[in-house]
Amino acid sequence: MSMTRSELQDAAAKAFDGDLTPDAAQRWTLITDMGWLMMAVPEDQGGLGLGREAVGVIHQALGRTLVAGPTIAQMLVIEALSAAGGQDELLGRAMAGELMTASLSEGLTAVPDADRASHLLLVEPERVALLPMKGLGLTARATWDKTRRLFDVDAGEKEGIVLAQGEAALALGNRLSALRSLALAADSLGGADAALRMTIDYLETRRQFDRPLALFQALKHRVADMKTALVAAEALFWARADESDADAISMGAMKAHAATVYRVIAEEAIQLHGGIGLTMEHPCHLFLKRATLNAALGGDADHWEEAAGRRLLAA
Repeated sequence: MSMTRSELQDAAAKAFDGDLTPDAAQRWTLITDMGWLMMAVPEDQGGLGLGREAVGVIHQALGRTLVAGPTIAQMLVIEALSAAGGQDELLGRAMAGELMTASLSEGLTAVPDADRASHLLLVEPERVALLPMKGLGLTARATWDKTRRLFDVDAGEKEGIVLAQGEAALALGNRLSALRSLALAADSLGGADAALRMTIDYLETRRQFDRPLALFQALKHRVADMKTALVAAEALFWARADESDADAISMGAMKAHAATVYRVIAEEAIQLHGGIGLTMEHPCHLFLKRATLNAALGGDADHWEEAAGRRLLAA
């Protein structure tokens, strides 16, 4: 199957754009029915074979409307099953929408919707395995961002289905880390774009001294700075998405930058909305909370910038 990025973006916009924080169950059904979960799976395994760029388009659309749910975790499970091979039955179930989850942080922490999942992906330096969720200990994790439900999991001594061991496990773990960073970066850029558009619309309609706020020079400069930062981050994102050899460190550093841009734009959006931006009734705070969580998930900026810096120094 072949689709251009613009065609995918148009399809995703028609499917997902609309009310913020839409019903999670309804959106999950839509995601599975449209085949978004199988975007990156090779065609000979029953997928669409569209690669990383397609994954980026989907998560950008999800971030733009703050769609809840474990889509990132589900795609990590699908990627692991696809890469391991020999798990066609489980892979088919995962692509069809049977909820399987994975950690969005280090260890078995920040696991989305673990209470509803049938399986959990365990990624360790020497082993990648898929564990049945039955019998695992769950602890709900309180978060500022209410668009995601996260849990800490106690896997005990369960072995599960081993997908990779040794060097193969290390390589697969790096591949999954890169994909996780790609998805979180796309979510961040989609949310940043939505927050910026919402802010521009407000400045164009809100009037002061009988003039739209959008005509005030100081506000124009602030919006221009936000737009410049977003466009630059998007350019870096699509360049990384096209690099088939982009590894965990380069993708992690890119994710850290995208999440930082998201947080800055979300903070500016609240300020530029004035008093209404500080209220719970206005959606500004939803973007800031999601941006803050995105910045922490999958390694924060300090972690990835240090890793990238150390590699450059070693080279």
